Amino acid sequence: MRVQVFGAGAIGCLLGYMIQKAGYDVTFIARGKQLEALKKGLRITGLIEDFVPVDVRNKACKADVTFVTVKSYDTAIAAKELEGKTEIVCTVQNGIGNEDVLAERIGNVVGGVTSYAANVVDYGKICYAGEGETFLGDWKGKGAEIVAEILKKAGINVEVVSDVKRKKWEKAVVNAVINPLTALLRIENGKILEIEEVWVIAKEIAREGQRLMEAMGYKFDAVGMVKEVILKTAKNKSSMLQDVERRRRTEIEAITGEIVRIAKRLNIPTPVNELMLRLVRGLECSMLSY
Repeated sequence: MRVQVFGAGAIGCLLGYMIQKAGYDVTFIARGKQLEALKKGLRITGLIEDFVPVDVRNKACKADVTFVTVKSYDTAIAAKELEGKTEIVCTVQNGIGNEDVLAERIGNVVGGVTSYAANVVDYGKICYAGEGETFLGDWKGKGAEIVAEILKKAGINVEVVSDVKRKKWEKAVVNAVINPLTALLRIENGKILEIEEVWVIAKEIAREGQRLMEAMGYKFDAVGMVKEVILKTAKNKSSMLQDVERRRRTEIEAITGEIVRIAKRLNIPTPVNELMLRLVRGLECSMLSY
């Protein structure tokens, strides 16, 4: 079975590495400096120390299963490039709406949520920072069981669930707390709990997300889940903080932006989430203008 990883960032490289080590034929799709670095091989540090040669290309190729791990703002580009080239696509991305974008062009779409942690150290080098859980579910067509079997053989903790949309929203609400605060304040996840003034704001962001999820029919202890995730990932840098440190565009629109937009349609106030959205937008403008 041929597996493709479209987007060779931290999570894409980690998944691709583990799947390749399980014996699958894996191709990585990358661009720019990452493409050139991976041509020399992929180095893993952290929980695993290894260096492996990898098959890396700059354009999508034919594959049985493709994992999409690009930033949410590049999902439409990925969908267009993958059309007609893959039997099953599994998105393992932050934010809301990626599955629907992929489903416009691809027949079998699997939604995925993971709490595995990885950080980019340098081009061609990542740090495997923490083991986690992965949840999969069929979004359009079929494929979740096939993808789950691949991940299980790779030693990845995975479960197929009947309502992956709920899992996507739970993660989005948690990310809407952790990502903007860590990016704006330049702090590791654990500092959100340690600094009382920050934790007060975090709880308000979480409660707004909880009210939105309850309006969609989901019971959810948002503050409890945020606290649990922070404790498990205290020393981690969020993906948004990593983006800011590398002066890159963030995924704020697909996370907080979607929460705010959908809440407005449902007449649910989200003033603190709106503030986070505007602050990160402002940070992006100031950061990307230099």
